[in-house]
Amino acid sequence: MKLASYLADGVPSFGAVTGDGVVTMNRRLRQRYASLREALAGGALDEMRAVAKSAAPDHDFAGLEMLPVIPHPGKTLCVGINYASHAAEHGGALAKPNIFTKFDDVLIGHNGTMIRPKASIEFDYEGELVVVMGRGGRAIPAAKALDYVAGYACGCDTSVRDFIKASLVTGKNFPITSPVGPWMVTADEIPDPSKLTLMTRLNGVEVQRSGVDLLMYSVPMLIEYVSTFTPLAPGDIIFTGTPDGIGAKRTPPLWMKDGDVIEVEISSIGTLRARVADEQ
Repeated sequence: MKLASYLADGVPSFGAVTGDGVVTMNRRLRQRYASLREALAGGALDEMRAVAKSAAPDHDFAGLEMLPVIPHPGKTLCVGINYASHAAEHGGALAKPNIFTKFDDVLIGHNGTMIRPKASIEFDYEGELVVVMGRGGRAIPAAKALDYVAGYACGCDTSVRDFIKASLVTGKNFPITSPVGPWMVTADEIPDPSKLTLMTRLNGVEVQRSGVDLLMYSVPMLIEYVSTFTPLAPGDIIFTGTPDGIGAKRTPPLWMKDGDVIEVEISSIGTLRARVADEQ
């Protein structure tokens, strides 16, 4: 099942993507949940699956304004340098996962516009697999970690490279820079995320490609590690890292600019797309 968040008739909504349409869940679940995050916390996946099978779509997907797949997640956790190929670009692997966070106003939805800040031209792409948590927990063992996952989405963890030289917090948290979507595919359809393949395209040209099996810290290992220092909750999201091919390591550097289109495609999930516009 594909689950998305969007504006329907101007109202923040969530629903199941079926074919070219969506089955909006807000009313069909008796208005018990105001968001997909709340529905996950309420254990409503099976109920949504049953509704999606029996109901007709009520909106065309193409006409919707998409929101981040989980609007306002409680935690957005990210991993830096988690593919061996990307570690080689930076001079070597790290002894532990390099964890950082994103503020809420950084995230945007599918087909949204990413704002390249006035403060820098070094606006870089990082295609990534995003994990959406379905159950909460602390100190979750890796052997059971996938049981806590609700689903997976595509993400673009953009970086403002010259600001990263000062700190990850500054370089990763310019507003309206990181799309997540276009939807999440529930974990029952992706029993093993290491089997997925990730591709990033800039203006139709492939700039990144990797199997997710090449993560140095796998999805279960990341969940185990992160949950040792902070409790995870339904609707929390984890950006799992990007492979090699980033713009900063090309000659000359390949920075995103006004008018560019970035796409992140992951097998069995779909393609996330966003445009770039200069900050006004």
